[in-house]
Amino acid sequence: MFFNSLNFAIFLPIVFLLYWFATKGNLKLQNVLLLVSSYFFYACWDWRFLFLLIFSILLDYYTGIKMSDAKNNNSKKFWFWLSISVNLGFLGIFKYYNFFAESFASALGNVGLNVNPWTLKVILPVGISFYTFHGLSYVIDIYKDRIKAEKNFIDYSVFVSFFPLLVAGPIERATHLLPQIQKKRTFDYAKAVDGLRQILWGLFKKVVIADQCAEYANQIFNNSADYSGSTLLLGAIFFTFQIYGDFSGYSDIALGTARLLGIDLLRNFAFPYFSRDIAEFWRRWHISLSSWFKDYLYIPLGGSKGGMWMKIRNTFIIFLVSGFWHGANWTFIIWGFLNALYIMPSIIFNTNRNNLEIVAKGKYIPNLKDLFSILITFSLTVFAWIFFRAENLGHAIQYISQIFSKSIFSTPIIIPNRLFILLILFIIIEWIGREEQYALEKTCLQLPTFIRWGFYYILVFAIFYFAGSEQQFIYFQF
Repeated sequence: MFFNSLNFAIFLPIVFLLYWFATKGNLKLQNVLLLVSSYFFYACWDWRFLFLLIFSILLDYYTGIKMSDAKNNNSKKFWFWLSISVNLGFLGIFKYYNFFAESFASALGNVGLNVNPWTLKVILPVGISFYTFHGLSYVIDIYKDRIKAEKNFIDYSVFVSFFPLLVAGPIERATHLLPQIQKKRTFDYAKAVDGLRQILWGLFKKVVIADQCAEYANQIFNNSADYSGSTLLLGAIFFTFQIYGDFSGYSDIALGTARLLGIDLLRNFAFPYFSRDIAEFWRRWHISLSSWFKDYLYIPLGGSKGGMWMKIRNTFIIFLVSGFWHGANWTFIIWGFLNALYIMPSIIFNTNRNNLEIVAKGKYIPNLKDLFSILITFSLTVFAWIFFRAENLGHAIQYISQIFSKSIFSTPIIIPNRLFILLILFIIIEWIGREEQYALEKTCLQLPTFIRWGFYYILVFAIFYFAGSEQQFIYFQF
């Protein structure tokens, strides 16, 4: 069930009405409804993988309790490593087994040993990376005595499987979401309206920006040998906006949907393409994953406490792991490696926290230094996204080689004027609302009522006008 589908347009109002009216404010009934709705939502993808989700929930629920009740450290360690091993084992089998098998066979082939590796003929369970990381953070926090195990199975299950975040995040923490699940919730009209506004903006990002960019990005990347360097550069820029509109659009819909149900999820995007350096970009892009790796990998590895060498080593580790988290392909690893290289000057010269505030705060336009920094950071990001989008390393190298050829100075073959206009308007709206949680949060409220509602109707019209077949969100494959 896609957020941008007719099925979800029917599903959400039904859940909303039952949640606020049929339960009559009873917290237990609300949570049971959320759990049933979440399982139904997930089963709509492939009901067989629902059993894998439930198994993962049962595993971490049980091992969490056993860790909390452990009489000695050895027992606690046993249950901790059991949970970690099984969780990562399932993730490894479904997501990475074929990659390692094929890479091993390729390595043997390079020394004259030809083997036919046995590979799994199974699709990747949607959302497995996300709900696995929910469970991992939970058991790690219990092991580190940051939290106590949750004894209420329904509450814990909702924490892991809450349908707005189930298949593509944000990656929540038990310390943030569980207390909201356990606290009595009453309907808040202003919060619900704000949620609808964020859903509207998320749908616009997905349907009008991401899906229109995808049409041209896919055409160019899939036929890259036929196009000039200038056209390939446009394709990379289109993909850059596609992945942002697609993933941040999903996050906006998820956060808005949760807010309709009285729950606040972690913010996942904070206008990353207005960043002035790569360190700022990674504080603003996929925030929940970046902070997860910082708290559960970078800091346990020693963080920045062990001198410059350890700081550099740990930075490369988290970016390479982040790349591998995205998929079993060398292109993702190179993408992670590139971002680690990009951020190195900030690490070495200790400037990685220079740009903590949003650019040009309180101003209409940035100064020349900030504008130049934004353009440089954006250009580096576009280059890295080529590896993220390419089918394989050979494709990425061919694509980049063609960009940096004489044909870069030719006129692009594909010039979608309508899309350029949409992107310019989109950037303007995002820039105006960049100091808020999302672009429409407060900006529209400052407009006269008839203008504000006129703008909302324009967005709705654009979504229906550009809507075609249901396009899967990019991050569902991760």
